[in-house]
Amino acid sequence: MEEDDVTLREQVFHNRVREIIICVLLFACLYILAYFIITRFKKSADFISDDNEDVTVNRIALWLCTFTLAVSVCAVLLLPLSILSNEVLLSFPHSYYMQWLNGSLIHGLWNLVFLFSNLSLVFLMPFAYFFTESEGFAGSKKGVMARVYETAVVLLLLTLLLLGLLWVASALLHHDNTARDSLYDLWECYLPYLYSCISLFGGLLLLLCTPFGLSRMFTVTGSLLVKPRLLEDVEETVSCAVFEEASLSRKLTRGTSCWISLNVEVLKREFLTIQTRRIALEMRRRASPCQRNLGYPLAMLLLLALTGVCVLIVCFHVLELLFDETAMPRGMEDPRLGAASFSVFGSLGAAGQVILILYLMLSSVVGFYSSPLFTGLLPRARDTTLTQIIGNCVSLLVLSSALPVFSRTLGITRFDLLGDYGRYNWLGSFHLVFLYNMAFAVLTSACLINKVTWAVQRELLRAFGLHNLPLPVSRSRTPKGPVTSQLLT
Repeated sequence: MEEDDVTLREQVFHNRVREIIICVLLFACLYILAYFIITRFKKSADFISDDNEDVTVNRIALWLCTFTLAVSVCAVLLLPLSILSNEVLLSFPHSYYMQWLNGSLIHGLWNLVFLFSNLSLVFLMPFAYFFTESEGFAGSKKGVMARVYETAVVLLLLTLLLLGLLWVASALLHHDNTARDSLYDLWECYLPYLYSCISLFGGLLLLLCTPFGLSRMFTVTGSLLVKPRLLEDVEETVSCAVFEEASLSRKLTRGTSCWISLNVEVLKREFLTIQTRRIALEMRRRASPCQRNLGYPLAMLLLLALTGVCVLIVCFHVLELLFDETAMPRGMEDPRLGAASFSVFGSLGAAGQVILILYLMLSSVVGFYSSPLFTGLLPRARDTTLTQIIGNCVSLLVLSSALPVFSRTLGITRFDLLGDYGRYNWLGSFHLVFLYNMAFAVLTSACLINKVTWAVQRELLRAFGLHNLPLPVSRSRTPKGPVTSQLLT
């Protein structure tokens, strides 16, 4: 009997060590990936300075941002990996090489992502921001530790302020003594309530950004592909663009008069516009007939199909909410992976769920950066300041950490929430979940109808009325007076 107990303890120990090794290796790979992504966009001037103190502070903040971005990527992959793991265990139930893939590992990953995401949002990212802005207390010795002390004090004061506001708001909403006594329990009252608020905010942000991003995906994809043009002579258009570019180039290189020098900025903007147009036309000319005539329509049909399937699933989930209580999002304490598929269509349906989840995440990111409120956060290669990197990491973490709750609330997947993700208070409200699904279906349908109808009208006008269409207005707001007309001739 004792030998059986020892063997059981050894097995539990080895399983725990194996899970730790797998989690560390997975996070190390994601950290390296996040580091390469951030170094592509960071501004090199922030890390090359005569002041070694500023460089050290910026590097520490950069490491914290890399950690946060790695957690964001892991949160995005959390639900797809869980669904695929269940299907793998269903396909190979007795495989010796798949014994490491079990419910304990997946459950541990969910808890780690939940812990690290809240740690990054509540502590690491505010610390990184205040750390870069701090200079140390007046009269204290300058150095990195002086900045650490100032940042710690600022974070402590901010935490006390937030806890005080939360205590007052909770006391006003709850009048019984039991609820008031619970306000003094930090772990059981404040933290779950804070987690629910962050999740609700992330869910609302996804609700606003995803429908807009689904419509913007057509524009973004169209800009990356060669669009077919009916009744258009590409060779003649390229020749005209080349002639205009050459004319402007000669005026920029040979113009020495005072009249020309006053309008050199106008000429440069028009030259860049025509050069971009000429490059796009040459790409269209070099494209094969299959790529030019089939690539763009097939991509648009694929996006339309993915968006339509998302809307249909959400509409069906709305009906399920009315007649089936199990359709509500809930937490799963004991994940039994490999028992049954989470899709009625088997492995094919599970693969479709993974594609839809990743597509919704990509659309939410596109919609987030396309919205007028967050356009300034859009990162630029080698020209993104450290403050912008911190803002981008926080935004992506809010979106990605709410993705499992978002997907389960909309009924995209039947995989229930694991670990602490199932503790959110607002998930038990039928009216909130029902209105959430209805709002997503209505907003997505409205954006999709508006986008498709406008795109069809625009393409028809370009196809059959090219000679009547005015030239597109440049975004550089180039003046159209007689001076510009003479310069172009």
